[in-house]
Amino acid sequence: MDIALAKANEMVQPKLDDQRRSGLPGWTYFSEEILELEKENLFRRCWQLIGHVSDIPLPGDYTTFDVAGERALAVRGKDGGIRCFHNVCRHRGSRVVANAQGNCKSAIVCPFHGWAYNLDGTLRGAPAPRSLPKLEPEKHGLIPLEQEIFHGFIFVRFKPGPQPSVAAMLNIYEPLFIVHKTTEIKPICTMWEAEIPANWKAVRDVDNEGYHVPIAHPGLYDLYGRQYVDELPGRGVGRSVGRFDAVKSKRWSVRHYKTIRPRPSRELGDEANNWTYVGMFPNTVFMLYPEMAGYYQEWPLGVGRTVQRGKMYGHPDERRSMRLARYLAQRIERETAREDHQLIVWSCEAMKSSAFAGIILSDHETGVREYHDQLRELMPVFDQEREPAPGTVAKLNEDLKNATAG
Repeated sequence: MDIALAKANEMVQPKLDDQRRSGLPGWTYFSEEILELEKENLFRRCWQLIGHVSDIPLPGDYTTFDVAGERALAVRGKDGGIRCFHNVCRHRGSRVVANAQGNCKSAIVCPFHGWAYNLDGTLRGAPAPRSLPKLEPEKHGLIPLEQEIFHGFIFVRFKPGPQPSVAAMLNIYEPLFIVHKTTEIKPICTMWEAEIPANWKAVRDVDNEGYHVPIAHPGLYDLYGRQYVDELPGRGVGRSVGRFDAVKSKRWSVRHYKTIRPRPSRELGDEANNWTYVGMFPNTVFMLYPEMAGYYQEWPLGVGRTVQRGKMYGHPDERRSMRLARYLAQRIERETAREDHQLIVWSCEAMKSSAFAGIILSDHETGVREYHDQLRELMPVFDQEREPAPGTVAKLNEDLKNATAG
Protein backbone atom coordinates (compact mmCIF):
# COMPACT_ATOMS: atom_id res chain seq x y z
CA MET A 1 0.00 0.00 0.00
CA ASP A 2 1.35 3.44 -0.84
CA ILE A 3 -0.27 5.05 2.24
CA ALA A 4 -0.37 3.41 5.66
CA LEU A 5 -3.88 2.80 6.93
CA ALA A 6 -4.31 4.80 10.13
CA LYS A 7 -6.29 3.42 13.06
CA ALA A 8 -9.47 5.22 14.02
CA ASN A 9 -7.92 6.79 17.11
CA GLU A 10 -5.01 8.10 15.01
CA MET A 11 -7.14 9.81 12.37
CA VAL A 12 -7.20 13.62 12.33
CA GLN A 13 -10.16 15.61 11.03
CA PRO A 14 -9.08 17.61 7.92
CA LYS A 15 -9.43 21.38 8.02
CA LEU A 16 -10.50 23.96 5.45
CA ASP A 17 -8.98 27.35 4.82
CA ASP A 18 -11.43 30.22 4.62
CA GLN A 19 -11.23 30.36 0.83
CA ARG A 20 -12.75 26.89 0.50
CA ARG A 21 -15.84 27.11 2.71
CA SER A 22 -18.40 27.55 -0.08
CA GLY A 23 -20.25 24.88 -2.03
CA LEU A 24 -21.73 24.45 -5.48
CA PRO A 25 -24.02 27.21 -6.76
CA GLY A 26 -27.70 26.44 -6.21
CA TRP A 27 -28.64 26.44 -9.90
CA THR A 28 -26.60 23.25 -10.49
CA TYR A 29 -29.15 21.29 -8.42
CA PHE A 30 -32.09 22.22 -10.67
CA SER A 31 -30.64 22.29 -14.19
CA GLU A 32 -31.75 19.70 -16.74
CA GLU A 33 -28.63 20.48 -18.77
CA ILE A 34 -26.40 19.80 -15.79
CA LEU A 35 -28.19 16.51 -15.22
CA GLU A 36 -27.36 15.40 -18.77
CA LEU A 37 -23.68 16.25 -18.18
CA GLU A 38 -23.76 14.25 -14.94
CA LYS A 39 -25.29 11.24 -16.63
CA GLU A 40 -22.54 11.21 -19.24
CA ASN A 41 -19.53 12.13 -17.10
CA LEU A 42 -20.42 10.42 -13.83
CA PHE A 43 -22.89 7.61 -14.28
CA ARG A 44 -21.74 6.29 -17.66
CA ARG A 45 -18.01 6.99 -17.40
CA CYS A 46 -17.35 6.25 -13.71
CA TRP A 47 -17.45 2.86 -12.00
CA GLN A 48 -20.89 1.69 -10.89
CA LEU A 49 -21.44 -1.04 -8.30
CA ILE A 50 -23.90 -3.74 -9.44
CA GLY A 51 -23.79 -6.00 -6.40
CA HIS A 52 -21.79 -8.79 -4.78
CA VAL A 53 -20.71 -12.12 -6.21
CA SER A 54 -22.80 -13.89 -3.56
CA ASP A 55 -25.93 -12.35 -5.08
CA ILE A 56 -25.49 -14.70 -8.05
CA PRO A 57 -23.98 -17.90 -6.61
CA LEU A 58 -25.19 -20.49 -9.18
CA PRO A 59 -24.77 -20.89 -12.96
CA GLY A 60 -27.52 -18.91 -14.68
CA ASP A 61 -28.04 -16.58 -11.71
CA TYR A 62 -28.16 -12.93 -12.74
CA THR A 63 -28.61 -9.45 -11.34
CA THR A 64 -29.37 -6.23 -13.20
CA PHE A 65 -28.71 -2.54 -12.74
CA ASP A 66 -30.21 0.48 -14.53
CA VAL A 67 -28.76 3.99 -14.42
CA ALA A 68 -28.76 7.09 -16.66
CA GLY A 69 -30.46 5.32 -19.57
CA GLU A 70 -28.03 2.38 -19.38
CA ARG A 71 -28.92 -1.21 -18.48
CA ALA A 72 -26.41 -3.68 -17.10
CA LEU A 73 -26.61 -7.43 -16.59
CA ALA A 74 -24.22 -9.60 -14.54
CA VAL A 75 -24.60 -13.37 -14.96
CA ARG A 76 -22.82 -16.40 -13.51
CA GLY A 77 -21.60 -18.71 -16.28
CA LYS A 78 -21.45 -22.49 -16.40
CA ASP A 79 -17.73 -22.21 -15.70
CA GLY A 80 -18.43 -20.27 -12.50
CA GLY A 81 -17.17 -16.99 -13.91
CA ILE A 82 -19.14 -13.75 -13.76
CA ARG A 83 -19.63 -11.76 -16.95
CA CYS A 84 -21.27 -8.37 -17.37
CA PHE A 85 -23.16 -7.21 -20.44
CA HIS A 86 -25.43 -4.46 -21.62
CA ASN A 87 -28.96 -5.71 -20.89
CA VAL A 88 -29.85 -5.03 -24.53
CA CYS A 89 -30.97 -7.61 -27.09
CA ARG A 90 -29.10 -7.36 -30.40
CA HIS A 91 -32.35 -7.72 -32.31
CA ARG A 92 -34.60 -4.82 -31.25
CA GLY A 93 -32.98 -3.60 -28.04
CA SER A 94 -35.37 -5.20 -25.57
CA ARG A 95 -34.16 -6.16 -22.12
CA VAL A 96 -32.93 -9.74 -22.38
CA VAL A 97 -33.87 -10.23 -18.71
CA ALA A 98 -36.76 -8.29 -17.22
CA ASN A 99 -36.36 -8.89 -13.49
CA ALA A 100 -33.93 -7.32 -11.07
CA GLN A 101 -32.57 -10.74 -10.13
CA GLY A 102 -33.21 -14.35 -11.04
CA ASN A 103 -31.95 -17.45 -12.84
CA CYS A 104 -31.99 -18.07 -16.59
CA LYS A 105 -30.87 -21.73 -16.41
CA SER A 106 -28.82 -22.62 -19.48
CA ALA A 107 -29.63 -19.66 -21.72
CA ILE A 108 -30.69 -16.01 -21.67
CA VAL A 109 -33.86 -15.73 -23.75
CA CYS A 110 -35.16 -12.33 -24.79
CA PRO A 111 -38.85 -11.99 -23.78
CA PHE A 112 -39.69 -9.97 -26.92
CA HIS A 113 -38.92 -12.35 -29.84
CA GLY A 114 -37.05 -15.20 -28.19
CA TRP A 115 -33.49 -14.54 -29.33
CA ALA A 116 -31.37 -16.79 -27.12
CA TYR A 117 -27.89 -16.16 -25.75
CA ASN A 118 -25.50 -18.51 -23.99
CA LEU A 119 -24.36 -17.62 -20.49
CA ASP A 120 -21.07 -16.41 -21.96
CA GLY A 121 -23.02 -13.86 -24.01
CA THR A 122 -22.66 -15.51 -27.41
CA LEU A 123 -25.75 -15.78 -29.57
CA ARG A 124 -27.27 -19.26 -29.42
CA GLY A 125 -29.99 -18.75 -31.99
CA ALA A 126 -33.09 -16.85 -33.10
CA PRO A 127 -36.60 -18.00 -34.09
CA ALA A 128 -37.33 -18.19 -37.83
CA PRO A 129 -33.62 -18.03 -38.78
CA ARG A 130 -34.39 -18.06 -42.51
CA SER A 131 -36.15 -14.71 -42.14
CA LEU A 132 -32.93 -13.12 -40.88
CA PRO A 133 -29.49 -12.42 -42.34
CA LYS A 134 -26.68 -14.73 -41.30
CA LEU A 135 -26.00 -14.28 -37.58
CA GLU A 136 -22.64 -15.01 -35.97
CA PRO A 137 -22.42 -16.12 -32.31
CA GLU A 138 -19.66 -13.68 -31.31
CA LYS A 139 -20.47 -10.75 -33.56
CA HIS A 140 -24.15 -10.74 -32.68
CA GLY A 141 -23.79 -11.76 -29.05
CA LEU A 142 -24.53 -9.55 -26.05
CA ILE A 143 -22.25 -6.52 -25.84
CA PRO A 144 -19.83 -6.91 -22.91
CA LEU A 145 -19.25 -4.21 -20.34
CA GLU A 146 -15.95 -3.17 -18.80
CA GLN A 147 -16.04 -4.93 -15.43
CA GLU A 148 -14.00 -5.43 -12.29
CA ILE A 149 -14.53 -7.47 -9.14
CA PHE A 150 -12.97 -6.02 -6.00
CA HIS A 151 -13.01 -8.27 -2.94
CA GLY A 152 -16.38 -9.70 -3.97
CA PHE A 153 -18.05 -6.49 -5.18
CA ILE A 154 -18.95 -6.30 -8.88
CA PHE A 155 -18.35 -3.04 -10.75
CA VAL A 156 -19.08 -2.04 -14.34
CA ARG A 157 -18.36 0.97 -16.50
CA PHE A 158 -20.56 1.76 -19.51
CA LYS A 159 -18.06 3.99 -21.30
CA PRO A 160 -14.32 4.68 -20.91
CA GLY A 161 -13.75 7.26 -18.21
CA PRO A 162 -11.28 9.26 -16.15
CA GLN A 163 -11.02 6.90 -13.20
CA PRO A 164 -8.29 4.27 -12.83
CA SER A 165 -9.21 0.70 -11.94
CA VAL A 166 -11.36 0.06 -8.88
CA ALA A 167 -8.40 -1.70 -7.26
CA ALA A 168 -6.21 1.37 -7.81
CA MET A 169 -8.85 3.70 -6.37
CA LEU A 170 -9.49 1.58 -3.27
CA ASN A 171 -5.89 0.46 -2.81
CA ILE A 172 -5.38 2.46 0.37
CA TYR A 173 -8.43 0.83 1.99
CA GLU A 174 -7.85 -2.72 0.78
CA PRO A 175 -6.74 -3.82 4.29
CA LEU A 176 -10.26 -3.04 5.52
CA PHE A 177 -11.87 -5.29 2.92
CA ILE A 178 -9.36 -8.03 3.76
CA VAL A 179 -9.99 -7.78 7.51
CA HIS A 180 -13.76 -7.87 6.97
CA LYS A 181 -13.35 -10.82 4.55
CA THR A 182 -15.75 -9.32 2.05
CA THR A 183 -14.99 -12.02 -0.52
CA GLU A 184 -16.70 -14.54 1.79
CA ILE A 185 -19.84 -12.68 2.88
CA LYS A 186 -23.39 -13.72 1.95
CA PRO A 187 -26.65 -11.74 1.76
CA ILE A 188 -28.51 -11.42 5.06
CA CYS A 189 -31.36 -9.28 3.70
CA THR A 190 -33.01 -8.28 0.46
CA MET A 191 -32.09 -5.11 -1.40
CA TRP A 192 -33.73 -2.02 0.06
CA GLU A 193 -34.66 0.92 -2.12
CA ALA A 194 -36.17 4.38 -1.50
CA GLU A 195 -37.04 7.34 -3.69
CA ILE A 196 -36.14 10.81 -2.40
CA PRO A 197 -37.78 13.96 -3.83
CA ALA A 198 -34.52 15.89 -4.17
CA ASN A 199 -31.52 16.24 -6.43
CA TRP A 200 -29.04 13.38 -6.08
CA LYS A 201 -26.18 15.74 -5.13
CA ALA A 202 -28.17 16.84 -2.08
CA VAL A 203 -28.01 13.20 -0.92
CA ARG A 204 -24.22 13.22 -1.24
CA ASP A 205 -24.00 16.59 0.54
CA VAL A 206 -25.73 15.24 3.64
CA ASP A 207 -23.88 11.94 3.55
CA ASN A 208 -20.41 13.47 3.09
CA GLU A 209 -20.17 15.03 6.56
CA GLY A 210 -20.62 14.09 10.19
CA TYR A 211 -21.18 17.61 11.52
CA HIS A 212 -24.92 16.95 11.72
CA VAL A 213 -24.64 13.66 13.63
CA PRO A 214 -24.91 15.05 17.21
CA ILE A 215 -28.11 16.98 16.43
CA ALA A 216 -29.83 15.05 13.64
CA HIS A 217 -28.93 11.44 14.50
CA PRO A 218 -29.44 10.73 18.20
CA GLY A 219 -29.00 7.00 17.59
CA LEU A 220 -25.62 7.37 15.92
CA TYR A 221 -24.52 9.97 18.46
CA ASP A 222 -25.43 7.51 21.21
CA LEU A 223 -23.30 4.90 19.46
CA TYR A 224 -20.24 6.89 18.44
CA GLY A 225 -21.02 10.57 17.91
CA ARG A 226 -18.28 11.76 20.22
CA GLN A 227 -15.66 9.81 18.29
CA TYR A 228 -16.50 10.35 14.63
CA VAL A 229 -13.86 11.48 12.14
CA ASP A 230 -13.42 11.78 8.36
CA GLU A 231 -10.33 10.96 6.33
CA LEU A 232 -9.91 12.33 2.80
CA PRO A 233 -6.77 11.08 1.06
CA GLY A 234 -8.04 12.17 -2.37
CA ARG A 235 -8.19 10.12 -5.59
CA GLY A 236 -11.96 9.83 -5.31
CA VAL A 237 -12.10 7.87 -2.06
CA GLY A 238 -12.47 8.65 1.63
CA ARG A 239 -13.16 7.03 4.97
CA SER A 240 -15.38 7.96 7.91
CA VAL A 241 -15.10 6.11 11.21
CA GLY A 242 -17.38 6.11 14.21
CA ARG A 243 -15.69 4.47 17.18
CA PHE A 244 -17.95 3.10 19.92
CA ASP A 245 -17.61 4.95 23.20
CA ALA A 246 -18.14 3.82 26.78
CA VAL A 247 -20.83 6.37 27.58
CA LYS A 248 -24.09 4.75 28.71
CA SER A 249 -26.53 4.80 25.81
CA LYS A 250 -29.98 6.34 26.23
CA ARG A 251 -31.63 4.84 23.18
CA TRP A 252 -33.08 1.34 23.27
CA SER A 253 -31.55 0.08 20.01
CA VAL A 254 -28.06 1.34 20.78
CA ARG A 255 -28.05 0.22 24.42
CA HIS A 256 -29.07 -3.32 23.49
CA TYR A 257 -26.77 -3.43 20.46
CA LYS A 258 -23.74 -2.64 22.64
CA THR A 259 -24.84 -5.19 25.25
CA ILE A 260 -25.94 -8.06 23.02
CA ARG A 261 -23.42 -8.02 20.18
CA PRO A 262 -21.09 -11.04 20.39
CA ARG A 263 -17.37 -10.71 20.89
CA PRO A 264 -15.91 -10.01 17.42
CA SER A 265 -13.12 -12.14 16.03
CA ARG A 266 -9.57 -11.14 16.92
CA GLU A 267 -8.82 -10.76 13.23
CA LEU A 268 -10.87 -7.56 13.15
CA GLY A 269 -8.38 -5.82 15.41
CA ASP A 270 -9.14 -2.09 15.64
CA GLU A 271 -12.23 -2.57 13.46
CA ALA A 272 -13.96 -4.57 16.20
CA ASN A 273 -15.23 -1.35 17.80
CA ASN A 274 -15.85 0.74 14.68
CA TRP A 275 -18.57 1.44 12.20
CA THR A 276 -16.49 2.29 9.14
CA TYR A 277 -17.71 3.85 5.89
CA VAL A 278 -15.60 3.92 2.72
CA GLY A 279 -16.83 6.32 0.06
CA MET A 280 -16.00 5.96 -3.63
CA PHE A 281 -16.72 8.74 -6.12
CA PRO A 282 -19.25 9.39 -7.49
CA ASN A 283 -22.05 7.53 -5.67
CA THR A 284 -20.99 4.45 -3.68
CA VAL A 285 -20.47 3.98 0.06
CA PHE A 286 -19.34 0.73 1.68
CA MET A 287 -20.43 -0.05 5.25
CA LEU A 288 -17.97 -2.19 7.21
CA TYR A 289 -19.30 -3.16 10.63
CA PRO A 290 -18.08 -5.83 13.09
CA GLU A 291 -21.17 -8.00 12.42
CA MET A 292 -21.75 -7.36 8.71
CA ALA A 293 -20.76 -5.43 5.60
CA GLY A 294 -22.65 -3.86 2.75
CA TYR A 295 -23.11 -0.82 0.57
CA TYR A 296 -25.52 1.87 -0.49
CA GLN A 297 -25.62 4.14 -3.53
CA GLU A 298 -27.86 6.64 -5.26
CA TRP A 299 -28.48 7.95 -8.75
CA PRO A 300 -30.85 10.44 -10.40
CA LEU A 301 -34.24 9.59 -11.81
CA GLY A 302 -34.66 13.27 -12.69
CA VAL A 303 -33.47 16.67 -11.54
CA GLY A 304 -35.59 16.44 -8.39
CA ARG A 305 -35.91 12.67 -8.00
CA THR A 306 -33.28 10.33 -6.62
CA VAL A 307 -33.30 6.61 -5.93
CA GLN A 308 -31.16 5.22 -3.14
CA ARG A 309 -30.61 1.51 -2.57
CA GLY A 310 -28.45 -0.74 -0.43
CA LYS A 311 -27.83 -4.26 0.81
CA MET A 312 -26.16 -5.95 3.78
CA TYR A 313 -24.11 -9.14 3.94
CA GLY A 314 -22.61 -11.25 6.71
CA HIS A 315 -20.55 -14.33 7.43
CA PRO A 316 -22.44 -17.56 8.18
CA ASP A 317 -23.19 -17.16 11.88
CA GLU A 318 -26.57 -18.18 13.27
CA ARG A 319 -25.87 -17.41 16.92
CA ARG A 320 -28.87 -15.72 18.50
CA SER A 321 -26.66 -12.87 19.72
CA MET A 322 -25.38 -12.29 16.17
CA ARG A 323 -28.87 -12.25 14.69
CA LEU A 324 -29.99 -9.76 17.33
CA ALA A 325 -26.93 -7.56 16.86
CA ARG A 326 -27.55 -7.42 13.10
CA TYR A 327 -31.22 -6.66 13.63
CA LEU A 328 -30.40 -3.80 15.99
CA ALA A 329 -27.65 -2.42 13.74
CA GLN A 330 -30.05 -2.39 10.79
CA ARG A 331 -32.72 -0.75 12.96
CA ILE A 332 -30.27 2.05 13.80
CA GLU A 333 -29.42 2.35 10.10
CA ARG A 334 -33.08 2.61 9.09
CA GLU A 335 -33.72 5.34 11.65
CA THR A 336 -30.67 7.22 10.39
CA ALA A 337 -31.79 6.92 6.76
CA ARG A 338 -35.23 8.35 7.59
CA GLU A 339 -33.62 11.27 9.40
CA ASP A 340 -31.23 11.91 6.50
CA HIS A 341 -33.99 11.83 3.90
CA GLN A 342 -35.77 14.73 5.59
CA LEU A 343 -32.53 16.74 5.83
CA ILE A 344 -31.85 16.09 2.14
CA VAL A 345 -35.23 17.46 1.09
CA TRP A 346 -34.95 20.53 3.33
CA SER A 347 -31.44 21.47 2.24
CA CYS A 348 -32.21 20.93 -1.44
CA GLU A 349 -35.42 22.96 -1.52
CA ALA A 350 -33.72 25.81 0.34
CA MET A 351 -31.57 26.55 -2.70
CA LYS A 352 -34.64 27.95 -4.46
CA SER A 353 -35.38 30.36 -1.63
CA SER A 354 -34.76 34.09 -2.09
CA ALA A 355 -32.95 33.96 1.26
CA PHE A 356 -30.40 31.37 0.10
CA ALA A 357 -27.00 33.01 -0.29
CA GLY A 358 -24.77 29.93 -0.42
CA ILE A 359 -23.35 27.73 2.32
CA ILE A 360 -20.60 28.17 4.92
CA LEU A 361 -18.76 24.92 5.60
CA SER A 362 -17.36 23.78 8.94
CA ASP A 363 -14.09 21.87 9.21
CA HIS A 364 -16.36 18.91 9.95
CA GLU A 365 -17.84 19.33 6.46
CA THR A 366 -14.57 19.09 4.55
CA GLY A 367 -15.94 16.03 2.77
CA VAL A 368 -18.63 18.17 1.14
CA ARG A 369 -16.04 20.58 -0.26
CA GLU A 370 -13.77 17.76 -1.44
CA TYR A 371 -16.69 16.16 -3.24
CA HIS A 372 -17.71 19.43 -4.88
CA ASP A 373 -14.11 19.95 -6.01
CA GLN A 374 -14.15 16.56 -7.72
CA LEU A 375 -17.32 17.57 -9.56
CA ARG A 376 -15.74 20.87 -10.60
CA GLU A 377 -12.67 19.07 -11.89
CA LEU A 378 -14.72 16.83 -14.17
CA MET A 379 -17.28 19.50 -15.09
CA PRO A 380 -15.77 22.99 -14.76
CA VAL A 381 -19.10 24.62 -15.58
CA PHE A 382 -19.96 23.95 -11.92
CA ASP A 383 -17.74 26.93 -11.11
CA GLN A 384 -20.18 29.37 -12.73
CA GLU A 385 -21.98 31.27 -9.99
CA ARG A 386 -24.80 32.28 -12.34
CA GLU A 387 -26.71 29.85 -14.52
CA PRO A 388 -25.59 30.10 -18.17
CA ALA A 389 -28.10 30.92 -20.87
CA PRO A 390 -30.42 28.03 -21.81
CA GLY A 391 -28.88 25.61 -24.29
CA THR A 392 -25.28 26.71 -23.62
CA VAL A 393 -24.23 24.62 -20.60
CA ALA A 394 -22.68 21.68 -22.48
CA LYS A 395 -20.77 23.93 -24.91
CA LEU A 396 -19.49 26.16 -22.11
CA ASN A 397 -18.39 23.14 -20.10
CA GLU A 398 -16.44 21.78 -23.09
CA ASP A 399 -14.81 25.17 -23.70
CA LEU A 400 -13.76 25.40 -20.05
CA LYS A 401 -12.33 21.89 -20.14
CA ASN A 402 -10.34 22.68 -23.26
CA ALA A 403 -9.07 25.92 -21.74
CA THR A 404 -7.90 24.07 -18.66
CA ALA A 405 -6.23 21.34 -20.73
CA GLY A 406 -4.51 23.97 -22.88
